[in-house]
Amino acid sequence: MNLDRETIWLFGGMLGLLTIASGIGHWLHSRVRTEGGRKVVDNLVSRTRAWWVMCAVFGGALAMGRLAPVLMFALTSFLALREFITLTPTRRGDHRSLFWAFFVILPLQYWTLATEWYGLFAILIPVYAFLFIPMRSAIAGDTERFLERTAKIQWGLMVAVYCVSHAPALVTLIKIPGYTGNAKLLFFLVFVAQISDVFQYVWGKTCGRHPIAPKLSPNKTIEGFIGGGLSATFAGAALWWSTPFTFWQAAGMSALIVVMGFFGGLVMSAIKRDRGVKD
Repeated sequence: MNLDRETIWLFGGMLGLLTIASGIGHWLHSRVRTEGGRKVVDNLVSRTRAWWVMCAVFGGALAMGRLAPVLMFALTSFLALREFITLTPTRRGDHRSLFWAFFVILPLQYWTLATEWYGLFAILIPVYAFLFIPMRSAIAGDTERFLERTAKIQWGLMVAVYCVSHAPALVTLIKIPGYTGNAKLLFFLVFVAQISDVFQYVWGKTCGRHPIAPKLSPNKTIEGFIGGGLSATFAGAALWWSTPFTFWQAAGMSALIVVMGFFGGLVMSAIKRDRGVKD
């Protein structure tokens, strides 16, 4: 994939910000003395390190060619689905259904991206896999908690495969007249989602007073959501020049990403608490 000048500028700017963030994190780590302050700084440092890894993998995938992002997200989906299924214990009667989920449905979903078969991409999992999984599980004859077990596999496919696959779809499936370099759209999506998470954490730690869902995620506050959301929306709007949107359209898209990312985080927190895990 030939990266255009705007894409290179985006990655260059991102690397510059990460360099500054790493320097600030190192400085804060040497200055903060309280235990609570160190925990906050350590959290920010770990997030910055994760961004370095993401940028390296992300940039390498885009530089290697059009299909590399598809393969990268396919691997991400495989690992995410494995983690999801690990947290939701299954029975022997589910093994054949899980084989189909991991080694047939998941690869087929990303194959539709590689071949630009949008019609099948859009309905493979929410329609065909949704119907097939319970039929395959029923053949096994294990009826104990059948509905719950089937729903877990269906949920795993939707969250870890179907939803995730829409990110590389920005590169392979989206065709916008007069706009080139769809890698910038993928960068825009990931950047706004991630920077929103960071801003909400910082605003929540500095100004947060009123938890939104205290029993579910006590660290998510109204102040953090509003302050971090507005900051991320502004950051996304500032990148309008790299998208096919106007400034206000980019702001609207960023706000939508912020809101959906926030509630997506709440759903993941609910799943983790239901399973009794922290990370």
